[in-house]
Amino acid sequence: MSDVLVVAEHRRGELREISHELVTAGRELADDLGGELHVAVIAGDVAEFAAELNRPGIDRIHTVAVGEEFDHTVYAAAAERLVERTGAAAVVTPNSVNGLDYAPAVAERLGVPLVTDVLEFTYDDDLTVTREMYGSKVETTAAVDGDRFCLTVRGGEFAPAEGLGEAAVEPVELDPPESGARVTGFEEVAGGDVDIADADVLVSVGRGVGEAENLEVVEALADALDATISASRPVVDNGWLPKNRQVGQSGTVVAPDVYVAIGISGAVQHVAGMKGSDTIVAINTDPNAPIFDIADYGIVGDLFEVVPELVSRFE
Repeated sequence: MSDVLVVAEHRRGELREISHELVTAGRELADDLGGELHVAVIAGDVAEFAAELNRPGIDRIHTVAVGEEFDHTVYAAAAERLVERTGAAAVVTPNSVNGLDYAPAVAERLGVPLVTDVLEFTYDDDLTVTREMYGSKVETTAAVDGDRFCLTVRGGEFAPAEGLGEAAVEPVELDPPESGARVTGFEEVAGGDVDIADADVLVSVGRGVGEAENLEVVEALADALDATISASRPVVDNGWLPKNRQVGQSGTVVAPDVYVAIGISGAVQHVAGMKGSDTIVAINTDPNAPIFDIADYGIVGDLFEVVPELVSRFE
């Protein structure tokens, strides 16, 4: 057994970006194991999702047309069925609310180890995974015993797979298992329907902005860049922006094309949520701020002078 099974994730009719990232992660793991990469699409418009997800590196896509939205019982049963069908040695899911819901059940049913929130891995006779602990203050590596395992992978750690693949799509029959729960609806968190994880450009503001009234300065830059506003935890804790705008370990993990950090010092919890960004621009008055350690471009200066100048250049 050397194949890898990746389980895609979708919500409200849209495939989530983490699904494309897991194709990259799954392909790397399959190469290390010397096997094939299988991708599972469960529930919803499986034909559309399979077509959208078909990327180079995938050997086969398996569709399970049972239900519309996530259901723990269906996902656990479908993953177990697909492992039996493919003989996969590894099951890889997102480290998301849904992934963390059913992955433990799959691991228990298969009698294999489960490692959550994986940042990276290597396989050389044995699996070694990298994780973070103590609020992302410590990075650890751990060896996983056995030749079969389940992993949940953190979003933003692997580049999304790109290109058009030619993997065969195979429908899989599954008798709908009895479930004690069902999705009856969705309720947006305060602040509207913005999902910062989907943004290409984020302008993120920290405690350096001083007070809520000063957010107008940052919003002007976001408008000029056609970007989405996000924030560090202090801004959210002060009630200046809603929770769904928070970037970080206790907020949302993001990996936009461009991340502009304004007045953000760069605490490890925040960095853990945005270090996967393609290009990071930092603006801070403190030249020793930790954010500059990961920034591609840094501006040491007063945001109230720097940001208006940037707005004038981009408008």
